[in-house]
Amino acid sequence: MDAQLIDRARTGDRDAFARLIEANYDFIHAVAWRWCGNIADAEDVAQNVCVKLGAAIRGFRGTSQFRTWLYTLTLNAARDHRRKLSREIDRLTAFAAEPLAHGGEDDEISSELWNAVRALPDKQCDAVLLVYGEGLSHSEAADVMGCSENTVSWHVHEARKRLKAALGRQEV
Repeated sequence: MDAQLIDRARTGDRDAFARLIEANYDFIHAVAWRWCGNIADAEDVAQNVCVKLGAAIRGFRGTSQFRTWLYTLTLNAARDHRRKLSREIDRLTAFAAEPLAHGGEDDEISSELWNAVRALPDKQCDAVLLVYGEGLSHSEAADVMGCSENTVSWHVHEARKRLKAALGRQEV
């Protein structure tokens, strides 16, 4: 990402901010979709992130990569959205989702697995989605989650145990 564009957006340049949103909207939406599991919720989260980004960009200090910072902002918005859903509707409905992979005979299995992932405790869900859904390393996931790499590894390990039990499978 162009550091000058970020700096201009931080100082209130609306054109730079609009270009920053345009350059990152697909990324924000894709991350939100993986967390939410359906397009409508992902669009809500992505829009919310764009609105929050307007105020939050001033607080970006460059101590981490911009993309890592966006992951964190999107993750927090997705969590907020999930909490809102769980207050408004039944938990099962809140976590109903489309599969991450489309078009294969494994869609039903994939959907079941990702629904089970979304039902995990927040930190375990986050770790699994970052590592397996987003393809981040444990180190990169640790940066997004604001914890150590060992903590991410522990959350992934615990999540695998829970998923094995929840899905009644030998290997997850």
